[in-house]
Amino acid sequence: MTNRPASNSVNVDASPLPLPLFISAGEALTDLIRTDDDQWLSKTGGSVWNVARAMASLGVSTGFAGAISQDWFGDALFAASQEANLDLRFLQRVARSPLLAIVYETTPPQYNFIGENSADLAFDPTLLPANWQSAAKWAHFGGISLTRTPLAEKLIALAEELKQAGVKISYDPNFRNVMTPQYDPVLKRMAQLADVIKVSDEDLCGLFRTDDQDAALATLRSFNPEAAILLTLGAQGATMLVGEQEWHVMPPAIQIVDTVGAGDAGIAGLIYALIQESQDATTPSTEIDWHQHLRFSVACGSAACMTAGAKPPQLAQAVSLLSSI
Repeated sequence: MTNRPASNSVNVDASPLPLPLFISAGEALTDLIRTDDDQWLSKTGGSVWNVARAMASLGVSTGFAGAISQDWFGDALFAASQEANLDLRFLQRVARSPLLAIVYETTPPQYNFIGENSADLAFDPTLLPANWQSAAKWAHFGGISLTRTPLAEKLIALAEELKQAGVKISYDPNFRNVMTPQYDPVLKRMAQLADVIKVSDEDLCGLFRTDDQDAALATLRSFNPEAAILLTLGAQGATMLVGEQEWHVMPPAIQIVDTVGAGDAGIAGLIYALIQESQDATTPSTEIDWHQHLRFSVACGSAACMTAGAKPPQLAQAVSLLSSI
């Protein structure tokens, strides 16, 4: 499918390419989905990787910082990253087994992960391009990468380093069944570091092991009262909570194909809007139009629902939906 670099560093171009504004760091994996008793469908995936693809699709220079295998599964992820126009200097390939998500039931979803000593765990932040932190404006973290030792420790340290350097942090825990009570300290630490936290209503129930979504949201906000919260609510749209202020937006009327990747597209849309606003010389630096940014976030999430699979939203597609929101 693609030529496999032999080293741990991938496709390092000698030309002085600009470093990306946005970095998404964590896991890229392969979903193996059972379609019937003896048939399986292979799909590239990973929430953090999907956010990177969505941001690149919107036109922001983006790198996915993570490690993938050198086998067929890694080839598929490499090719899809290349097709998405990600900065491949941030993608590392190692001679280890792939990280797999085994989806053995789809309704309701039933799954487990296979990845003992797999490639994602070998990610090495010291191999990223020189001075990349000085170019980055935002960095995104989340997904199951923050449950996986020693990768989680590397990513938390990286987030702390970036925060100290003035890079904005977005965090989407994206609840999965591996987020047991042992994940609680990670949840709290990443929330404390984040400028923006994205959660769904289902995430809140899973992360805090409760049916009381209001109480769970209050606990999350107590970790970092300064963070902006993007709360996605499925068919009921999304809510933006910043300090004492709150905005709510309903989604447009669209033909939904599936909702895979909608949340990833939504957080990408929000960060895209924040980046665009920060680059607009006519906008005071202290003035953030959260309502308009929420509208664009919902437009991106809705666009992702109009095609099958976690296909990144196109900028024109998202813009066309804004008039219906």
